[in-house]
Amino acid sequence: MDVIQNIDDYLSRFPEEARLNMQMMRTEIKRIVPDVEETISWGMPSFRKNGILVQFACHKKHIGFYPGPSAIEAFKEDLSAFNISKGTIQFPFDKAIPLDLITRIVLFRVAENNDKILKKKKDKR
Repeated sequence: MDVIQNIDDYLSRFPEEARLNMQMMRTEIKRIVPDVEETISWGMPSFRKNGILVQFACHKKHIGFYPGPSAIEAFKEDLSAFNISKGTIQFPFDKAIPLDLITRIVLFRVAENNDKILKKKKDKR
């Protein structure tokens, strides 16, 4: 398989249903964090601001959303309708993508990354 060049290239490789769901997620992330950097890391779309915020990947029956373990723990109650693991949420194709939940998770991750930067600056003093 060819090397994935960018997120548009990644999305183009999947069926319409999956592509539209991932594009909705991408649009929402960019709306919330307009200056987010889009990259491909570990072969999947990644969104960075002061470090990786979130990533997603298409699978056979779901989109894997990767906000990291701290976000999974912080939103555990809100995630009861989804399969989760230590750092992953599975959004099945037969359910609507919960954009409001994605928004809250992304904002949580922005704050978390900002706190890490501030802590590093304090520690250097």
